[in-house]
Amino acid sequence: MTKTVTDRERSTGNGRVRAFVDQERQSGVHPAIETLRRRPHERDGDESRKASEYARIERGREV
Repeated sequence: MTKTVTDRERSTGNGRVRAFVDQERQSGVHPAIETLRRRPHERDGDESRKASEYARIERGREV
């Protein structure tokens, strides 16, 4: 028995998706990523607080 026209495999279209992804990668960085990179890094408030407390104790002030 031979296969009918509807029995053949379909191509998955990976070539189009791959070309689209490559084009997007080459076009540059997404604006949201640039915004995140430009944001200032937050300092760990607890660590800087500890350092100031240690310095205060070292100077001899207890309160």
